[in-house]
Amino acid sequence: MKNGSKAKSQELVPLTAHSHLLYHFCRMHLPAIAMAPARVAFHLQRTFDLYASKENESVDLQEYLLRLYQLDWFIACGCLEGGRAAWDHLFAAHAGRADCLLIDALRARAVRLYPRNEERQDSVVDEFWSHLIVSETPGSVPILARYDGQRPLIPWLIRVFQNWHISQLRHHSGAQALPQEDPAQPPQEEADGRWHEEFCLAAREHLPELNDNELLILGLRLRYRMSQREVAALLGVHEGTISRQTTHVRDRLLNGISQRLIDQGWTGEDLSNFVLREMGSLLLDEPRLSASQLAGLLAARGKSLPMQPPDSP
Repeated sequence: MKNGSKAKSQELVPLTAHSHLLYHFCRMHLPAIAMAPARVAFHLQRTFDLYASKENESVDLQEYLLRLYQLDWFIACGCLEGGRAAWDHLFAAHAGRADCLLIDALRARAVRLYPRNEERQDSVVDEFWSHLIVSETPGSVPILARYDGQRPLIPWLIRVFQNWHISQLRHHSGAQALPQEDPAQPPQEEADGRWHEEFCLAAREHLPELNDNELLILGLRLRYRMSQREVAALLGVHEGTISRQTTHVRDRLLNGISQRLIDQGWTGEDLSNFVLREMGSLLLDEPRLSASQLAGLLAARGKSLPMQPPDSP
């Protein structure tokens, strides 16, 4: 597309510079995945172009990089490069709150899509794995080559798998309708999974509205598990100020996300408890709340972290 081509010609040089930082960051956290710096630069340019081609307006390189799920992106690129270690990471990846392996999550979706047809359940999962790096039809793009790094890889793969097969079922006459209940999982677990996905979509619509100060407070409280008093001492402000700002951010996110879920048909109780329960893990996966981003925000204020995050990757 026109916008994508324009972005490619304008952003080639800065992307190359950023690729070196990305290369060292990913190699530090995933040392077993070996990929040459030139290939990292190639894939960063490729995925940025992919992202740009899907946008109707001009794209922002800094926003793309800030929202990039670096390690997921690195694993996907490593698989496309044929790296054994990258595939090992993908095979060992866990999916969602059920904490099951990716392949088990795909099988659970297959059971729902093709009930009482074990042969088809097995074959569709095998087909999906084969098309991760090999095109399904001549001229089409392999599944992993469509990933632009702007969302977590494992939920994205599960969604691609499910959407493709739902589309196939709709296009085949006489296809069996989806059952009302999932024979592989308790109905409430399936419902929770649906609302978890809706929550993630709603949260990512509102997170970009947070300013640097709000991001810093959230990051210090969640990633570094600092108390309000410790955050206030680090930033040189009164503890009451941190308390008010924390409450303001929480309420703003809660109200915005809750309204989105209600609009999508939420009928359950304790919506605020659900949102707050889900919020912690999502924020820890947010690229703008990564340890490196938080360190940069503090450095801009002439401050530094007194410790490493206890749950840093």
